[in-house]
Amino acid sequence: MPPLYDYKAYAVDGKATKGIVEAENQKAARQKLKKQSLAVFEIYEKSVARQAAQNSVPFFGNRVSGKEISLMTRQLASLVKANIPLVDALNALVEQSETPALKVVLAQTRQDVNEGLSLGKAMAKHPKVFDTIFVNMIEAGESSGTLGLVLVRLAELKEAQMRLRSKVVSGMTYPALMMGVASLLMIGIFTFVIPQLTKVFVSMNKPLPPSTKALMFVSDTLITYWYIFLTAFVFSVWSFLKFIKSPAGIPKWDAFKLKAPIVGPLIRMIAITRFATTMATLLGSGVPILGAMIIARNLVGNSLIANAISKARENITEGQSIAEPLRKSGQFPPLVIHMISIGEKTGELPEMLKNVAETYEEQVNNRIEGMTALLEPIMIIGMGGMVGFIVMTVFIPLLEISNVN
Repeated sequence: MPPLYDYKAYAVDGKATKGIVEAENQKAARQKLKKQSLAVFEIYEKSVARQAAQNSVPFFGNRVSGKEISLMTRQLASLVKANIPLVDALNALVEQSETPALKVVLAQTRQDVNEGLSLGKAMAKHPKVFDTIFVNMIEAGESSGTLGLVLVRLAELKEAQMRLRSKVVSGMTYPALMMGVASLLMIGIFTFVIPQLTKVFVSMNKPLPPSTKALMFVSDTLITYWYIFLTAFVFSVWSFLKFIKSPAGIPKWDAFKLKAPIVGPLIRMIAITRFATTMATLLGSGVPILGAMIIARNLVGNSLIANAISKARENITEGQSIAEPLRKSGQFPPLVIHMISIGEKTGELPEMLKNVAETYEEQVNNRIEGMTALLEPIMIIGMGGMVGFIVMTVFIPLLEISNVN
C-alpha cells in the first residue's frame, strides 16, 4: 500500500498550506501536488510512531474524537455489509478521512490487514484510537462471521457513550461557569472595591457597624497575605487529587460520591447506564460473558460498583447467577437486579440489559435537566444575596455618614 507524506506548500495565491498526500514515493507525491497547483517546499514520509506520540499529549497534535470514530465505524459497516473486501474498504476510508491522525492509523491498519493480520489485531496496535471494547467486539465479529452487524452495534455504542458524556458535560458546564463568575466577582470586590471604600471610611473617622469592620478586615487580610491563601489553596487541591487517586483514597472517594445528596443518585445512574450499555452491546456481538464483564467493570467509573461486578463474575465461573451478588452488594437498584434475573432465566440477558440502559439513560437525561433547571435560580439568588449583603454592609454606612455631614 502507498505510504503517506506530510507536506508544506504554497498555493497559487501565495498562501502557505500543509496536509497529507498518499503516493508510491516522494517524487510521485510531488507530482500529485503539482497537479493541484501547489508549490512544495517541504515533504517527508509520515511517521506513524511520531504521530501516535503526538496524539498521546493533550492539546497537541490531531486527536481523534469519538464522533470521528463513530462515523468511520458506520462507514466501514456499510462497506463490509456490501461485501466489499476489507482491504478495499479500509482503502476507501483512508482516502476520504479528513483527520490526519485517523488517516495515518487507518493506513497502518490497512497495511497490517493486507499483510495477513486480522482486523482486530491490526486495530489493537492503536489503543489511543481503538479501545478494548472496540478491539474485543471486532475480534468477536470476525470469529462469528458477523463483522458488519458488530460494526453497526459498535457505532451505536460509541454514539450512546457520546450522548451520555455530552449530556453530563453540558449539564455541569453552566453551574461551573456560574461558580467561576461568582468567585471572580467576590475576588474583585474584596481586592479592588472594598479597599477604596476603606480609605473613605478612614478619612471620615466615623464609627462603623461590626459587619462593615469584618468585611474590611477580610479584605485587608486577603490583600496582605494573598500568597499564603494561594499556596494553601494549591496545596489543598494537590493533596486532594493525590488522595482520591491513591489506593486508600479511591474507595473512600467513590463511596462519598455515591452517598452525596443530589449528585449521588445521578452518579449511580451513570455507572449503571455504562454497565448495561456495554454488557448489552458486547453480549449481543458474541463476546463471552466473562470477558464482557471485565470490560464493563473497567468502564463504570466507580470502584464500589466495579467490585460488585467482579464478585458477580466470580459467581459465573462457579456456575451461579449474576443477579444474586449484584443484589447483595447493595449498589444496584432492585429494578435492575430483577431485569437481569429475568434475562438470565429466559436467555435474553442482552435484551434486558439494553432495556435497562435505555431506561437509565432517559432517567439520567431527566435528572440532569432537572438539576440544571433547579441550580440556575439557586445560584442566581445566591450570587445576588452575596452581592446584596456586601452592598448593604458597605454602602449603607457610607450613605449614613454622607447624610450626617
